[in-house]
Amino acid sequence: MSLFSLRCRFLVTSLATACLVTAISGTAQAQVRPATPPVYPPPAPMASDTVQANQVGQRQEFAVPSVVGQGPSKGIVAHLEGLADFKIDSEIRDKEPVTKANTTVTKNRRAFIKGYIPAWNNPHLKVILGFNYDREEFQFQDPDKSSFYRNLEDKGLKTLGAQLAVIRPVDEVHWYIARVKGELNGDYTSSELNVSDYLKMSGEFIYGWKRSPYLAWGVGAQIGYTFGRQSIYPVILYNHTFNQRWGVESLFPARVSVRRNVNPKTLLFGGYTVDGMNYNIKLREPLANGLQTLIIRETELKLRLRLEREIYDFLWFGLEGGYRYNVNFNAVDAASNERTLPQLFSGSRNRLVTNNLGTVPYVSVEIFLVPPRKFLNKTAGGR
Repeated sequence: MSLFSLRCRFLVTSLATACLVTAISGTAQAQVRPATPPVYPPPAPMASDTVQANQVGQRQEFAVPSVVGQGPSKGIVAHLEGLADFKIDSEIRDKEPVTKANTTVTKNRRAFIKGYIPAWNNPHLKVILGFNYDREEFQFQDPDKSSFYRNLEDKGLKTLGAQLAVIRPVDEVHWYIARVKGELNGDYTSSELNVSDYLKMSGEFIYGWKRSPYLAWGVGAQIGYTFGRQSIYPVILYNHTFNQRWGVESLFPARVSVRRNVNPKTLLFGGYTVDGMNYNIKLREPLANGLQTLIIRETELKLRLRLEREIYDFLWFGLEGGYRYNVNFNAVDAASNERTLPQLFSGSRNRLVTNNLGTVPYVSVEIFLVPPRKFLNKTAGGR
């Protein structure tokens, strides 16, 4: 074999070896290089939309009407409210001609205690039992100006009630609330209580949508005494947290409030509420027409500012002030509750006493209990 042939064979062998080494090296590098981009853990979940802190971070499938930023749910509430002196002008139609009277109300004080017990607290179903006891009293500068004033003077107008509320998430967006409530309203005592004379029933149903942890709204209807006498009216629930500081909470037309989150322990509210009361009373002295029982229907609009502040973990207080505008404060014959169909549509009533009350400032203070953080954290750890 010639020298030229040996050199050609060596060159071909060297090139083949180099190509093989390059191919093996390329294959090794291809095996080391990731075939897909790296996968990272999913981001931490946002705060959930439930009223319980032990469910923060769960999926939104457990949708309820509360939103991020609302204050803690209340367990037991004690409330005391007082008003400044105000004028009262009355027309009494218990005889002909109509008599008129006026004086100053020197005391109109209210107090109540409420409690809410979670009988069933499941992400898919929440059942809450509630109770309340309210008391209202009047004193007049000159009660002798009218038998109506004398009949109300220092009379304890009481409300004893119980309710059952159900909050039911349907899916990740839809939910509904159903509530029924019974109350005994009037000047009864334990020795002379006749349930049928004083029982008042009310209820509501709202169907809603949860668009995000910060927005929930719903529509429905209520039957109750918010506007003095029992009536059915539509309602719109709208809860919206706009950012870390501002939000709105409303159940229109009964109440609308703008919320300011100062910090996790301090909340401010501004807005209005419409409150209605309905009392059955027995008169100490009959009216001129001989009537011995009346139904007092009261409706008022309050423009209010409210502060809620944590005192210690599970203990909060509320301070509220504003102006009360009286819509109506009238007395009717108890028999007028059973109106005929033409009367129902015409709006006529057997109104015996019509009162005009002056607009007056008011102030109230509350102490209420909320679920303690340690309890909620412990519950969350056990899930």
